[in-house]
Amino acid sequence: MAAERLVVIGGDATGMSAASQARRLKGPEELEIVAFERGRFTSYSACGIPYWVGGDVADRDDLIARTPEEHRDRSIDLRMRTEVTEIDIAGQRVRAMDRETGETYWTGFDKLVIATGARPVRPSLPGMDAAGVHGVQTLGDGQALLDSLDRAKGRSAVVVGAGYIGVEMAEALLKHGFEVTVLNRGEQPMATLDPDMGRLVHDAMDGLGIKTVNRAEVTRILTGPDGRVTAVATDDARHPADVAVLGIGVEPETALARAAGLPVGPHGGLLTDLSMRVAGHENIWAGGDCVEVLDLVAGRTRHIALGTHANKHGQIIGANAGGGYGTFPGVVGTAVSKVCDLEIARTGLREKDARAVGLRFVTATIESTGRAGYYPGARPMTVKMIAEFRTGRLLGVQIVGRDGAAKRVDIAAVALTAGMTVEQMTALDLGYAPPFSPVWDPILVAARKTVQAVRGAGV
Repeated sequence: MAAERLVVIGGDATGMSAASQARRLKGPEELEIVAFERGRFTSYSACGIPYWVGGDVADRDDLIARTPEEHRDRSIDLRMRTEVTEIDIAGQRVRAMDRETGETYWTGFDKLVIATGARPVRPSLPGMDAAGVHGVQTLGDGQALLDSLDRAKGRSAVVVGAGYIGVEMAEALLKHGFEVTVLNRGEQPMATLDPDMGRLVHDAMDGLGIKTVNRAEVTRILTGPDGRVTAVATDDARHPADVAVLGIGVEPETALARAAGLPVGPHGGLLTDLSMRVAGHENIWAGGDCVEVLDLVAGRTRHIALGTHANKHGQIIGANAGGGYGTFPGVVGTAVSKVCDLEIARTGLREKDARAVGLRFVTATIESTGRAGYYPGARPMTVKMIAEFRTGRLLGVQIVGRDGAAKRVDIAAVALTAGMTVEQMTALDLGYAPPFSPVWDPILVAARKTVQAVRGAGV
């Protein structure tokens, strides 16, 4: 009996996790695995690129979890610099193009995994393709930026966008000795936070010497006679730039899947069931940054581009494609970041998210410290908590602070997943010792204050 063939489109987190897990379950005599990757690297941490650029990670290769050769040693036919250009669902085949030679050919499949990731948002504005303007999605992007920093004639840098990548790249550029301006079209940086919490991030960035300009709509990139960026223009100003970095966000890369007639959701990502099968297709799976996932708090799908989800998706897809079984129930929207020593975290819904799904809610914000107040090194931390009106069900938590602030959000992530109320949270048995927490952990203090808000709102 001939072996089945599993074809994987995309050689990063989801794709190669799926291929590797499927290989663990079935040997090459049962399952042939062919993977296509259009780039030059596999299984690397895109999330680590800002820290490599900033010098916290010494070498590019430190971000690579597994090389193409290591995948091939596990009987995975990995074809690098090869882009899939068409999916023929009826014929159960894909058309691939060798990006070095231009050769195209068809490869049949019994099972298919789509792991095409996301593409960076790059506005169609004058000068966006100028020398010195960089995205930071791939390892190649990171190397190009480092080379550009070395060639820059001056020390001015502009970051377009103030989300996770934007603030992380602002820190990286600051470490290279650049004067950094962040242009943000929103009310405050970190739009994944409510504006009152984003204001804390803005103030901290100013204190670090990073200039943040809010409500700034970029209109064009200005260039010099050599075609290299000289400034980034907004409606009312020009900001000098010897280098510009785009941190505007990403969109699901689903053009290939759309052309094949596969279903996409309201945010542009592929729609799957709990087993990560593409809706309506028994032997096609998708995962990672190209899909939408269920928000367990809001009860709707959303697009979240994070390596944590991508790797989990890959494990689940590989288990199912390899004859096992696994499911991905959904997410609560947990994310952490930092700019220098300021830590930023969120999970669950913001106020605007709760309104969008028709939830009534109360909020509470507290100031605390990450350690006992008398213990050396205790530093401020702000926690904002959102709970459902009357029921007190936890809806979201945002944290801005230092001294281990960010990972406290994991407590809230577990509580959200379990569907806990803020009153139930006040009884959580959290670890305590003065070097690690006050007697009342900041999360518990916020929960107690939110309980009071729930009770007061119900009067």
